[in-house]
Amino acid sequence: MAHELTNERPAFLSTLPAGRGERRLAAAVVLVSVAIFLAAAPFAKVPLPQVWAFIPIYQSALVINDLITAALLFGQFRILRSRALLLLACGYLYTAFMAVAHMLTFPGLFTPTGLLGAGPQSTAWLYMFWHGGFPLLVIGYALRKNTERAINPARAGAAVLVGIAAVLVAVVAFTLLATAGQQSLPAIMQGDHYTPAMIVVVSTVWALSVLALALLRRQRPHSVLDLWLMVVMCAWICGIALAAVLNAGRFDLGFYAGRIYGLAAASFVLLVLLLENALLYAQLVVAHENDRRKAAELAAVNQELEAFSYSVSHDLRAPLRAIDGFSHALAEDYGEQLDTRAKDYLDRIRRGCQHMGQLIDDLLALARVIRKEMRWEAVDLGALSNTVASQLAQADPTRRVEFVVADGMRVLGDPGLLRIALENLLSNAWKFTQQTPAARIEVNVSHKDGERTFCVRDNGAGFDMTHVGKLFRAFQRLHDAAAFPGTGIGLATVQRIMHRHGGRIWAEGEVGRGAAFYFTLKEVA
Repeated sequence: MAHELTNERPAFLSTLPAGRGERRLAAAVVLVSVAIFLAAAPFAKVPLPQVWAFIPIYQSALVINDLITAALLFGQFRILRSRALLLLACGYLYTAFMAVAHMLTFPGLFTPTGLLGAGPQSTAWLYMFWHGGFPLLVIGYALRKNTERAINPARAGAAVLVGIAAVLVAVVAFTLLATAGQQSLPAIMQGDHYTPAMIVVVSTVWALSVLALALLRRQRPHSVLDLWLMVVMCAWICGIALAAVLNAGRFDLGFYAGRIYGLAAASFVLLVLLLENALLYAQLVVAHENDRRKAAELAAVNQELEAFSYSVSHDLRAPLRAIDGFSHALAEDYGEQLDTRAKDYLDRIRRGCQHMGQLIDDLLALARVIRKEMRWEAVDLGALSNTVASQLAQADPTRRVEFVVADGMRVLGDPGLLRIALENLLSNAWKFTQQTPAARIEVNVSHKDGERTFCVRDNGAGFDMTHVGKLFRAFQRLHDAAAFPGTGIGLATVQRIMHRHGGRIWAEGEVGRGAAFYFTLKEVA
């Protein structure tokens, strides 16, 4: 099924909009569930044989399902860093742990009264805490999914640990309340049958599931995950109704049917998550194969381009040298006989030759950047920036420019390519601050848009943000060539260097107030 990505976020169930095909499939599953529920409801109180093996088999399958689902959702949270996803992952982890506690306290399964110091009310109350807690976390997911900002990447791992710890604390607390503190809770079981108080308690739990379903349906647009969570809550509502509302107690038809509904509900999201992982893995294999083929093609093209560049540069330099040399000779030999206009023409010819020579050098440098084999090592951007700044100051000692370079900017990259990038960025900042009285150039690091970002900033001529799309294109110029001479290759070279390092670069500027070039690189651990 075809999908459109929203907000350019990675293609996961929680970000993909639900298509017509998914909606039809989900509706069909819900209709089948409701049909089975309506068929079983009149017979919910019919007693059936006590199959003790059913409990550990059912609960073990449920625990495995929910643990795998929680692990997959935690994995998606680490990528998308959505608090809503974290709540949902904690919800599935909570149900897995509560299912274990419920099974251990079940009377007659392991001991006559159950393990963990359980009493006659413990298992029933654990069922209520279990089936009331999950809808609450689904409600939290529904309320937060469209109104939040992503968690900082540096805190994602800690957020997962905090979530797991909170779930463990809640499960232990509810287990202690249902076992050691059961005397403080109303009696909802009398043997294997329910007391009148059970109706109030289970109705409250059931209402939480209905509320979770209503909020999920209200929060639009629906992702694929939202759609299948609604299916889960429908099955959850039917399961609670059969297992704890319409039946008479343990080991009747409602007791068994409700738990089968619970296992089916636990399997829906897990199934679509596993299918998604399979599809993503298949796409990864195809993408890897395409990248390998494109890399081979690009290597061949680059090799031809490099050979062509050197050949063309050699053919261009020879006539340029001749033109420059003859114009210089004319100026020296006949300078006194030439009028002002002729001298100006010769000067323009020489400047044009120098510009063409610089353009050839920049094009060859760009070809080397594309072709060069990467050499990965730790690079101190601060030290490298200071070196480049010193060279700029020595080349033009009449200027006074304040350089501010931050510490702690160690990255992983190719030192030669990163030096070329900094030379281009800093020389641009130097050039565009030449008309600024108190020129200032900064190289620093900060957090921007949730990631650690490096920046070269100046207070010079700046640029109009309406033309920012042209900034990194070769031969594109946003300023007057006479006031700010250049070839228009430098920023295109910097962009390719950042891309080769797996990073990205972007810029912000304001006319007359300076420019800032932000870029990302892999930091040294």
